[in-house]
Amino acid sequence: MEHFKVLHKDTETAARAAVVKTNRGLVHTPVFMPVATQGTVKAVSQRDIQEIGAECLLSNTYHLYLRPGLPTLEKCGGLNGFMNHPGPVLTDSGGFQVYSLSRLRKITDNGVHFASHIDGSPHFFTPEKVIDYQASIGSSIWTCLDVCVKNPASREDAVDALKKTQRWAERAKAHFTEKTRHMDPLKRPLLFGIIQGSMYPDLRAEAARHMAELDMDGFAVGGLSVGESKAQMMESLAAVMENLPKNKPVYFMGLGTPDDIWNSVELGVDMFDCVLPTRNARNGQALTSGGKLYVKNAQFKNDDSPLDPECDCICCRNYSRAYLSHLYKAKELLVSQLISIHNLRFLINQTKIMRLAVAGGTFKQAKKAFMDAYQKEV
Repeated sequence: MEHFKVLHKDTETAARAAVVKTNRGLVHTPVFMPVATQGTVKAVSQRDIQEIGAECLLSNTYHLYLRPGLPTLEKCGGLNGFMNHPGPVLTDSGGFQVYSLSRLRKITDNGVHFASHIDGSPHFFTPEKVIDYQASIGSSIWTCLDVCVKNPASREDAVDALKKTQRWAERAKAHFTEKTRHMDPLKRPLLFGIIQGSMYPDLRAEAARHMAELDMDGFAVGGLSVGESKAQMMESLAAVMENLPKNKPVYFMGLGTPDDIWNSVELGVDMFDCVLPTRNARNGQALTSGGKLYVKNAQFKNDDSPLDPECDCICCRNYSRAYLSHLYKAKELLVSQLISIHNLRFLINQTKIMRLAVAGGTFKQAKKAFMDAYQKEV
């Protein structure tokens, strides 16, 4: 099955508009995927998810494995049945969460021992187990277990993590191939390999070439947007993109700022996710075509205009900045829902603008127009 098709290419950049074919439907790229880490996009209902036009969600193997647990998900028809979501879901392998959340973590050549951040219980992830767990979750796009490193990382630590990630990817691909061998190609999930290498462009290039040789269905760029400078991030990303085939989707893990998404799409990246749009919404920050807006600021107390006049979300169609400012100051839960819906719709709309610009041959002009209008703060 041809699971990725490039529909349009920009003539001046590497930007492209494409479609990823999954066992639960099509995903048009560039795409922003709302994050449903524990089976829910925080403060946002399934009806809202459908209305904002989300084509794919991101969830997490580590969190779902610990809670509610795989037996519960299997009994409820997998994650899709459990959360009543009909469309595609991409599951992160949990490598980053094991690194960042777990206590008593010990990484070996065979896998990673860790203690649950919930109750301290011991667990052991291997590349093969993580494939099995994602089968129980029933997601449409799976990822390989990887090894994350702190930022900044020494070259020695980065090399060690990369070598383990490469060996684990080989094992994951072999187990995935065997596990899905009997499946109808149209119903088979896709497997993405995660590319590491810290802030070392040569290691990033090596990681990309190795993952390409494994003939993954797609590639996930991990370990970036973790506190490094924008220059470091883009240099590392460029090293990755130069060494990947052009006939597979590329997913930048954890990137959710609109200017960074525009810059990454220009280099050929297709897929994005991030918790920031909803996390920042709960702190009163809205993304708008004119920049970031903080509803708690005094200037919005009597402002009867929408968050963003150019936005078509339910929040902007029905509520004013003054009302949202009031809700935030009164600590009303509704404000988190409304701004979360808006921020997600804003990023989804941005990726739609990118697709149309690529198709129309105007990507650089569209990017400039966005960057000129998008200021740091309203």
